[in-house]
Amino acid sequence: MKLAIHTLEGLENGSLDLSEAIYGLEPRTDILYRCVRWQLAKRQQGTHQTQGRSTIARTTRKIYKQKGTGSARHGSAKAPQFRGGGRSFGPVSRSHEHDLPKAVRSLALRHALSSKFKDNNLIVIDQAEIASPKTKDLLSHFNKMSLKSALIISGTEVQSNFSLAARSIPNVDVLPIQGINVYDILRREKLVLTRAAVEALEERFK
Repeated sequence: MKLAIHTLEGLENGSLDLSEAIYGLEPRTDILYRCVRWQLAKRQQGTHQTQGRSTIARTTRKIYKQKGTGSARHGSAKAPQFRGGGRSFGPVSRSHEHDLPKAVRSLALRHALSSKFKDNNLIVIDQAEIASPKTKDLLSHFNKMSLKSALIISGTEVQSNFSLAARSIPNVDVLPIQGINVYDILRREKLVLTRAAVEALEERFK
């Protein structure tokens, strides 16, 4: 599997052999769904909380006598059916995180990469580096490459100028290779890998 390497100017600069075990799989939506759901659940804060009957600050005095009123028997104004009472079965602070086997996470990443390759939305560039941290300069490069929605994966470190120039561009994310993940790959139209990122992925899945 060969893919052309481009420069930021949009010109071809050689080609690269891609591993079929990483980029040549038939994408499975069920595996991608499981991984995205795991990622989103893991980052959910879970700090939602309502006051129940036991936590509401209200008098515990019996609101009226037990017998003789013709009404239902009630012992506390904290009951959910009264205005100002506690909420029944309301949300409580908890973790939404659940387990996903490491093998499934690894497979999902390969399926996400394969889906981008299959849809011709995978671009390999020589390096993600620019001379000055100007957004205008970087936008001109992106226009030449027809990038409007993209995830750019650099090497182990993202160049400071490139990161500063890209951070105010909408629908463009820049991450080091350590931060590559299924959700960010799928939420952007194009996936842009540097040569260093491709080599790091080959090493990772070897």
